[in-house]
Amino acid sequence: MKSPITLEVSGDYALFSRPEMKVERVSYDVITPSAARGILEAIYWKPQIRWIIDSITVINPIRFTNIRRNEISKKASSPKSTLVKEGGSETIGIYVDQERQQRASLLLREVRYLIHASVHILDTRIERNGLETPANQAAGKHLDMFKRRARKGQAFHQPYFGCREFPVAFQLHEDDLALPCPHESHSGEKDLGFMLHDIEFDQNPKTKAVNATTPHFFRAQMTDGTITVPALPFKI
Repeated sequence: MKSPITLEVSGDYALFSRPEMKVERVSYDVITPSAARGILEAIYWKPQIRWIIDSITVINPIRFTNIRRNEISKKASSPKSTLVKEGGSETIGIYVDQERQQRASLLLREVRYLIHASVHILDTRIERNGLETPANQAAGKHLDMFKRRARKGQAFHQPYFGCREFPVAFQLHEDDLALPCPHESHSGEKDLGFMLHDIEFDQNPKTKAVNATTPHFFRAQMTDGTITVPALPFKI
């Protein structure tokens, strides 16, 4: 079944960090479905919808490069309640010169993908006359709004490949005949190993914060440059 959205994304560098690498950042071989969803949400997002990644086509050859970047060794903590109410001399923030660390990263370079996606309606919109909009009609409206924004190059914020330093250039494809073909090196079947599918967020306010998120993985198989993304293993 053809996906209603085909978006071409490209960039000079990309970093989709593997969670098993603790200190030095190492990228997956290709973009993850959750990163692809983040690009679509940067272009168009509403609380009533959820983008579903159907498949990802890898156009350019998979190339890696090493760089070293300056990073900070800790996160800024939230101000304590006593500091907010009573004031105090405790510093809220981070001195970059004191917390700077140089770390190596294994990045992807000259990346180019086709993202094939569809939209899932979480809640139908209530019309003024009190009637609910059918899910298929609501999905069509959101798809049309996404396409209008993508044609004009509009986005709520600059989409990026894993890190904000690596911006994404995007182009909407509406003609299947004009789609770019994967590189010849992607012919046949390739096992890319386990890859992050998406993260399940627990909406129950009584659940402890430690159990609030659950990562889900899948075995990525690339056939002639295309990775078919399985359905989400949790309810959205």
